[in-house]
Amino acid sequence: MILSDNMRGALAMIGAMTAFTVNDAFMKTLADEMPLFQSLALRGIAASLVMVVLARMLGQWRLDLPRRDWGLMAIRAVAEMAGAWTFVTALFHMPIGNVSAILQALPLTITLASALILGEAVGWRRMLAILIGLCGVMLIVRPGHDGFSIYALYALACVACVTVRDIVSRMLSPGTPSVMVAATSAIGVMLFAGLGSAFVDWQPVSVSAALRLGGSVLFLIGGYTLSVTAVRQGDMAFVAPFRYSGLLVALVIGILVFGDWPDGWMLAGAAIVVATGLYTLYREQRLRRAAKMPVFGASVAIAAGVAPARARAEPSGR
Repeated sequence: MILSDNMRGALAMIGAMTAFTVNDAFMKTLADEMPLFQSLALRGIAASLVMVVLARMLGQWRLDLPRRDWGLMAIRAVAEMAGAWTFVTALFHMPIGNVSAILQALPLTITLASALILGEAVGWRRMLAILIGLCGVMLIVRPGHDGFSIYALYALACVACVTVRDIVSRMLSPGTPSVMVAATSAIGVMLFAGLGSAFVDWQPVSVSAALRLGGSVLFLIGGYTLSVTAVRQGDMAFVAPFRYSGLLVALVIGILVFGDWPDGWMLAGAAIVVATGLYTLYREQRLRRAAKMPVFGASVAIAAGVAPARARAEPSGR
């Protein structure tokens, strides 16, 4: 069977989300065997070496970048450091499905930040979807409830850090090599974790722990590779929604590996977050298609009374 580019892109996105989630699961299994900063430092060393070698092999290791881009990359690296620390802290103390569900709010927070910081147009429909999605996050976190975990705040902080990272990434010059950007962030996380690990007692690394740490690195790199493939293979309008497959994988791993059964509130909140995220993706892609419509084509569509006429008549309805 011959697959279309969109289907290959969708499968790559599912593979990427699965790889990232398996990487998270490997890291979570190390929680009882070594300090957080030790596991981050060891993983960071391996990931940094691979990313630097990859950047040099692809000819994307450049030191002649503009000062502005170096500054943005430094901000991005700091956001990556804080995001890695807050995420792994939450992961070590919470069910993997809950952490993954909270992180599904990222498309919503990035859309909101794009409007506030980059000045991108976001109409009342998408703004309403963002607010509803954030209410879904509150159902997962449930502050004030008996089942509330203080580590949910770390997961929310991770969402904020990753949002800053991605917004800064959009501000980089088009000519800045993406692999080098990722490599500098990996180096930043390694240095941050190395500094933090200097203040904790390192534990001996067993053969089992070393294998799991190696598995974490392999799946992390696989996730990065597949995510790039997904974006380059298919149309984003078709491929992007498949990123939510990571939540399903996290729930299954949580049940089968860690025995964490999600409750009704968590599932309801996750469903709201995913639904509003899919809606914002749908609205964004629909309005992008409308914006690219030629004047003649749009005139024909308006004369025929089809949907594009409504999109042109209500430009503020995003």
